[in-house]
Amino acid sequence: MEKETCKTILFTQEENIARVTLNRPEVHNAFNSKMITELDDVFEKIKADKSIRVVILTGEGKSFCAGADLNWMREIINYSFEQNLEESLQLAEILHKIYILPKPTLAMVNGTAIGGGNGFLSACDISVASEDAKFGLSEVKIGLVPAAISPYVIRRIGESKAREYFLTGKRISARKALDIGLINEVVPQNKLKEKVDDIAKLLLSSGPNAIAACKELICKVPGMSFEEAKEYTARMIANLRISEEGQEGTGAFLEKRKPKWAK
Repeated sequence: MEKETCKTILFTQEENIARVTLNRPEVHNAFNSKMITELDDVFEKIKADKSIRVVILTGEGKSFCAGADLNWMREIINYSFEQNLEESLQLAEILHKIYILPKPTLAMVNGTAIGGGNGFLSACDISVASEDAKFGLSEVKIGLVPAAISPYVIRRIGESKAREYFLTGKRISARKALDIGLINEVVPQNKLKEKVDDIAKLLLSSGPNAIAACKELICKVPGMSFEEAKEYTARMIANLRISEEGQEGTGAFLEKRKPKWAK
């Protein structure tokens, strides 16, 4: 197992699966500028490493991520607009980097996710939470808004629920988070890792290029007209059919064997 330790996150790789762990348990894995920078670096490495096919994002200790670090907030409250903009853009950039990563991402929500923590899990493709997890979009309680995370949270829960939870800031149980679409599954704490690992194995049985194409499809098609989508989707499937991966996958299906990428 490859292991890389940074100051605020822990990166490990076992075969084709990378685990990125928010590693500030003493402050419930609240993020600061250092963590954002380290996450940005790690996800750049993950994108470039062809041996990594699945990414699992989680938190160390009892919490997933408690949002922005209080000490960091004490600093940035005195920043100029330009400095605040730079910091905010860094957070927006890493969320987008996770969202468009051409590899499947799994959030293993091991505990509380507050504010920006919901941005990280919403930017992932699939989020599985412990039944003990709690969620909150409580920025309005301190005169702020869930701005950078909103593109990802709104895509998950829709405008109606976003209005309810963004405006009230009320806490959300794991079961309610499942009901509104913030997360995909809820399991007992002692079954969380097993469940996430099972999903990771399922993802590894799919073609890596096909998964990347699926993610592109999901991102782009909703913003297209039907006319644009016809051309775009036809070209995509035609290219995949003649690709090495498409040929191997189709051949394996017809020959009743596993494709080369599946173990």
